[in-house]
Amino acid sequence: MTNRKLLSIEMGRMSAAQYKDRPGSGIVVVLDNIRSAHNVGSAFRTADCLGIDKIWLCGICATPPSAEIHKSALGAEDSVEWEWRQDTLEVIQTLKNQGFTIISAEQTTDSVKLDTFSTEPGQKYAVIFGNEVDGVSQEAVDASDFSLEIPQYGTKHSFNVSVSIGIILWAMHRR
Repeated sequence: MTNRKLLSIEMGRMSAAQYKDRPGSGIVVVLDNIRSAHNVGSAFRTADCLGIDKIWLCGICATPPSAEIHKSALGAEDSVEWEWRQDTLEVIQTLKNQGFTIISAEQTTDSVKLDTFSTEPGQKYAVIFGNEVDGVSQEAVDASDFSLEIPQYGTKHSFNVSVSIGIILWAMHRR
C-alpha cells in the first residue's frame, strides 16, 4: 500500500458554524498594528487550525472582508470570531478585566523563552503579536504580564509575524 495524501472530504473538518459552537481554547490573539493583510489572513488561518477563540485586530490592521485577507485565510475569517479596535491598550485592559493573562510575543530584557513556558490548566491567555517592522509596541509590552520569546539560533533576530504566530500558538496548544 502506498502513502496516499488525503482528500479534503476525507479529513472530517468541521464547518464554520461547528467551529463557533465548539468548546473554547481559552486563547485569543491580539494583532498590534500588523500592516500586511496577508499576515492578518495567515493569523486567521492559523487561529482556525489551532482552535483559537478570537482575534482582536488593532490600529492599522486590515479587516474582513478583504481579498488579501481571504487569499491567505482561505475562509478562516468566517469561522474565527474577530473584532477591530483602534487602541491596542484598550483591548489589553478589556482582556485583563476578563481575567486573561496578557503575553507579548517579543524579545525583551526579561522575556520567557518559549521552550520553557507552559500554560496553566483553566487559565485564559491573550497573545499580542506586533508590527512587521517595529514589533509589539513598548506600551503594549509594558501593559503585558510578561513577554514570550522564540529561541533563535541564526543570524537573524526575528521571524515573520505569521511564522511567529504559528510557532507560539502551536506550542501553547500542545501544552
